[in-house]
Amino acid sequence: MPDAYFVHETAQVDPPVDIGEQTYIWHFCHIMPGARIGTGCNIGQNVYVDRDVQIGNGCKIQNNVSVYKGVTLEDDVFCGPSMVFTNVINPRAFIERKSEFRQTRVRRGATLGANCTIVCGWNVGEYAMIGAGAVVTDDVPAHGLVVGVPGRRIGWVCRCGVRLPDALGDAACPSCDTRYRIEDERVTAI
Repeated sequence: MPDAYFVHETAQVDPPVDIGEQTYIWHFCHIMPGARIGTGCNIGQNVYVDRDVQIGNGCKIQNNVSVYKGVTLEDDVFCGPSMVFTNVINPRAFIERKSEFRQTRVRRGATLGANCTIVCGWNVGEYAMIGAGAVVTDDVPAHGLVVGVPGRRIGWVCRCGVRLPDALGDAACPSCDTRYRIEDERVTAI
């Protein structure tokens, strides 16, 4: 094991893998061949990273998360404890559907709350926030705040994670004062 990253003695890392510097892989994790994990990541206890999964720099994956083939996490994504990714839309134990995996991309800076589920084939936008226990069944726009089952957008969040005012037009984050233009289905920094 290179000194550039840390793998706990109970974790299993199956080469070849690409793991960035200052990444920590904790107790009982399993990293499959072909996985790429960026620099400065923290992979919590009992995390499974499937073959050919790409995880960006600065990601935090909390305990009991499985990142299946077809999922891509861009930089600075937070995956809360026990959140779930899927990769087949209609699984059956007795039918192999590995050729039907649907791609899911989680964009830079997004947060996926504890116990939420991201149904395969959808994308989560930059700096979006998915509430604990929500079930995502559609694309989530950048800065979208999604809660519920099925998940629905109830507002917008700043890059810093604080909810933005609900009114349309120009708004400032009440925490960091970053300014945004809020339109019907889109938020852009100004």
